[in-house]
This record gives sequence, structure tokens and C-alpha cells, in this order.
Amino acid sequence: MRRTALAALCLAAAATTGLTGCLPGQTKADDRPKGPFAGLTGGEIADRSVKATTGATSLRMKGDVPDDQSSGTISMDLALDKKGECAGTLSMNGQGKTDLIKTGDTLYMKYDEAFLRAQSKGDSKADTDAVVAMMAGRWTKMSAKGKDAKDIAGFCDLATVLAGAQNVNSDATRGTTTTVDGTPAIVLHEKDGKDRYTLYVATQGKPYLLKVTSTSKKDPGTLLFTDYEKPVPATAPKGKVLDLDKLGG
Repeated sequence: MRRTALAALCLAAAATTGLTGCLPGQTKADDRPKGPFAGLTGGEIADRSVKATTGATSLRMKGDVPDDQSSGTISMDLALDKKGECAGTLSMNGQGKTDLIKTGDTLYMKYDEAFLRAQSKGDSKADTDAVVAMMAGRWTKMSAKGKDAKDIAGFCDLATVLAGAQNVNSDATRGTTTTVDGTPAIVLHEKDGKDRYTLYVATQGKPYLLKVTSTSKKDPGTLLFTDYEKPVPATAPKGKVLDLDKLGG
């Protein structure tokens, strides 16, 4: 899961977060327009967005991204921070969802029946029914350091997600101004061969990345970035929690 999420975030690397240097290029000398970011080229705006976005201690990501393992689509809505805390939901191909919380060294997940059945394709009906009866609608937990949890747990750490970020030297070009969920933004356009990326950077306050869309055949999708510097609501669930580490031991 972590590899999938990082691949999706590569959409933003074109002109903002620079996670893997996906789209290296040279800054173009635009016509030094007025208005927001007056006198800055698209690439220079991107550099400012790199610094602001990667400097955030927490944020929320929401959108649909491709899954490189199943060739399906993951829908996510996750808040995460650099302390390794996260909370939100994940779903695969619109087939059910799972709630997710990581706090401390423990990963909590709660799956609905549709998600469990979709992920149990190929198993016998009896085995699938048994899993559903045991887990559907119940909070489970496991060590975040365990083999089965480490990929998702790593993705919950914003410092890991943003690791290796650096100046992109983007050749992004400026577009129009607009709003993203009521926040004023400037549009940046980036291309890599036939692939096209559209990025939206906040024009008020810090120049955070607000949204990125991709028409790439390999990594199509849209991600929204919100709730910068807000506390992550990662509180361990109350009541009975099924300990999957003990169950497997």
C-alpha cells in the first residue's frame, strides 16, 4: 500500500512536493505576470510550493489513485503527520471501505463486509464467511512494526512520505487563478511527454499544494491536500478490539 501511495504522490512531484524527481526540467522565463506571485515564473512558484508543502508537519490527502499491485483504484481520505500518526479511510474499487488509525506503535483497522468480501476473492465461501463473521464492523489492531502492517504504517508517517524531497527545477507554466474549496489558488501546468499534470497552489498564506490532477495513463487521478498543520484525530478506539497479532500467534 505504501508503494502505491508514494507512486500516486509522484503526481505532485512534477511541480511541488518533488518526492522522487519524477519530472525534472528547466525553469522557463515566463512573462513575469502581475497578480498573485507577481514576477515569478511557474517554476519559481513551484520551488516555493516545494518548501511550504514539505515543511508542513501535518496534512490531509483525499482522492483516487491507481494501485500498482491490483491495477485497481484506491480511494483515500487520510490525515497524517510527521510523528507517524494517521487517521482516515481507504477503499478499493468502490467495494466497501476500511477505517484506519495509527497511533504510537499500533495500527487499528475496521473493515466493512463489502471490503472483506472483495478482498477475499479466490477464497472459499466458507473461509470468506468466517472472516466476515469475525471481523466485519469490528476494530482490529496489530503492531505497526509487524510485517503485515509496516507498509501502511510507513505511509502514515508524513516524514516518510515526503522523504527525499528537493528542488524540482520545474518547467511548469503559469495558468489562471481559481479557487479550490474556497481557497484562492494559481494553476500550474506541467507535462512529461504525452502526460499532463495540473497543479493548484495556494495564493494566500503559505503556498501549499491544494490539488493535483493527472491525465497520465500510468498514474491518472486527483488528490486534494487540506488541513495543513491541523492535529491528526488519531485516537485509539474504545471498547473491545480484536488483536490480530495474538490471533495469528
